[in-house]
Amino acid sequence: MTRPAGLPGRLIEFVGALRIKGMPPGTSETVDAAAIIDVLGMTDREQLREGLAAALVRRGGQRHVFDAAFDIYFPAGVGSREASRVEDEEVTAASLREALLAAIAANDAQAIAQIAGMAVDALGQVSEGGSSAGGYSAYQTLEQMQPQTLIAEAHAQMGESDEFADRVARDELRRRIGDFRNRVATEARRRTAELRGRERVTRHAVRPSSGQVNFLTADQKQLEELRRTIQPLSRKLATRLAARRRRNNRGTIDIRRTVRQSLTTGGVPMRPAYAKRHPGRPELVLMCDVSGSVASFANFTMLLVQALHAQFSRVRVFAFINAMDEVTDILADQRSEGAGLTERIAREAAITKWHTSSDYGEAFGDFAQKYLDSLNPRTSVLILGDARNNNQDPNMGALHEILGRAKHAYWLNPEYSARWNTGDSDALDYAEIIDMFECCNIDQLSKFITKLLPA
Repeated sequence: MTRPAGLPGRLIEFVGALRIKGMPPGTSETVDAAAIIDVLGMTDREQLREGLAAALVRRGGQRHVFDAAFDIYFPAGVGSREASRVEDEEVTAASLREALLAAIAANDAQAIAQIAGMAVDALGQVSEGGSSAGGYSAYQTLEQMQPQTLIAEAHAQMGESDEFADRVARDELRRRIGDFRNRVATEARRRTAELRGRERVTRHAVRPSSGQVNFLTADQKQLEELRRTIQPLSRKLATRLAARRRRNNRGTIDIRRTVRQSLTTGGVPMRPAYAKRHPGRPELVLMCDVSGSVASFANFTMLLVQALHAQFSRVRVFAFINAMDEVTDILADQRSEGAGLTERIAREAAITKWHTSSDYGEAFGDFAQKYLDSLNPRTSVLILGDARNNNQDPNMGALHEILGRAKHAYWLNPEYSARWNTGDSDALDYAEIIDMFECCNIDQLSKFITKLLPA
């Protein structure tokens, strides 16, 4: 199929790029976006940005993806900025810093934008194979500019003296410098996209939406963003679980009652009758590896399940590194929020023995010995961890004993499936006796909860 040329083709490419980064605009949203372009035109770029965002952004954690992709597919210009085409004087990092200092002190947004373009053009070019086609680097530009060191000098130029005014002024200067850094990043992506292709730059240089952020590689800022999504995400998932429970509770068709009712319609079964069911909400038991980088995944999932506790008749949570201990009360305590949860578990729960490395076999043995009575035919077991056992005994017998007491059992692994059984991983060995699922981000976790977790 031939892709349309011109503006329609550009819009289709833009929507495709958003899908690559985890945003789900469909056909109807694309049609709405085309109508918005037709109404607003291309004269006011910021007005167009907001119009397209209204059509294509559907949930939190997606706006930064939209803005970065919009700047690539609908750039403010092409090539180097006019202000950077200076031939009669040399543009250096020192001269750019001096100009940036004056612009920040004067709060001249237009000058800050022009300096960002000049800085990328003069300092950010990356060579590849001896040519200049490697693109442009925001990191390289900012390393030479060092804008964060200008706060004190800009503050001195502003001449603030009152303590409160000083604090406000410094916060405002940090905001202006942050704006400059963002403009440098935007300009570097735009210039690189002209050289290397818009789709390639979007795929590699635009941060993914919050739903696709990898639990194991997320930085502190991304983890904070993920934690802010817990409550709205839990409400959405609770609605889906409740809807699935209503469908499941309808029961199977009662043939005898259906045939009896069909006598009133000449033998045609117009109104099927369903067998009565006595629904009950399932019990849930979590076993969470809270060691190392896996802790961020376990932390998020425990908090999410705690927010969904009303969907289950009982939720019990156990944490381990190489020893298993119940942490249900710690999780239920409202003081245990955010990053402090993992630290409090490590401080108050008995999750290690004579060493501090993960040992799934030892932990499963602990559970089988001390907590097996927490399982019954209505219990679903959910194990969270990467199955990296540090070359210890996997203790399949203890896991078999646990699975034999539960109705359902699943293992969520935050590592990509391609890495299972590499190094000290026992993932594929465990996967032979328990259903194991790749669960690297919120989208995969949400899919599991709404489609596979018993409701």
